[in-house]
Amino acid sequence: MSIKLEEPLTKVAVQQSAPAGTLAPVEIVPSSKKKSGALSSPVFWLTCAPLIMVLGWALVPSLFSGLDPISGVPAEKFQAPGFAHWFGTDHLGRDVFARVVHGTSQTLLTAGLAVTIGLVAGTGLGLLAATAGRAADAVTMRLIDVLLAVPGFLVSLIIVTAFAPGPISLGIGVGIASIASFARVVRSEVLRVRSLDYVEAAFMNGGTYWSVVFKHILPNSCGPVLALLAVDLGVAILAISGLGFLGFGSPPPTPEWGLLISEGRQYLASAWWLTTLPGVVIVVVVILLAGLGRQLHKIFRF
Repeated sequence: MSIKLEEPLTKVAVQQSAPAGTLAPVEIVPSSKKKSGALSSPVFWLTCAPLIMVLGWALVPSLFSGLDPISGVPAEKFQAPGFAHWFGTDHLGRDVFARVVHGTSQTLLTAGLAVTIGLVAGTGLGLLAATAGRAADAVTMRLIDVLLAVPGFLVSLIIVTAFAPGPISLGIGVGIASIASFARVVRSEVLRVRSLDYVEAAFMNGGTYWSVVFKHILPNSCGPVLALLAVDLGVAILAISGLGFLGFGSPPPTPEWGLLISEGRQYLASAWWLTTLPGVVIVVVVILLAGLGRQLHKIFRF
């Protein structure tokens, strides 16, 4: 029996019907087949399809709604959802669906900034804690414990209120709050991969610290980090929408998901669609991102 060393072994199946005293045949399933099977799963694509549409809202909003999200028709104010206005109209006669579509780019850009800050800083801290020795590990993890002791939303709120409200300070505040989760996941994965035999062999063959980190440790630690990236993007969207609801996001009349709910709360009794439908969009996107994170964890699990 020959085994290809280029593909990591992920599953070993032993036939239960093998006679006693004989070696049972072994079936080796390479991880590439497992990943291709997960990528072809209908659940994966059912999760990705709505998210691709939301990404289209952010990139080309005019393709999904030709109405003006800023200017409205006063004679058409407070119209209920229908064929002419899918999400109804607000108190100024603006189409709510158009404002949701055009507000996607603002919300996703701010959430993307937050996730990028958390990913870069958290990966650096986690890698430092896992590879730079016990002293660096102790100091770094105590810093992470301090960040974890304070609720992330409160950290974001403190940072945003310390600076001028806006999408940049909003993204920085939410990003700093997400550093701790990325650092803990990266540290645990790097410690797991660092103890594997092929990493030790790479060091013994003359590999430098940085070459082993970038060629072996980080690529084989990316699975849970990518899954956390998708989940944290949903968490960032929730936090940004919450802070936008409190007035710390983009100023009106710029469309933003949290601002849309804040503007409609005054008319909740007479125009329920102003808050309910944008809120449903936020909830659905967050749930889909959590499902995407679960699917990515299955695909990149080693």
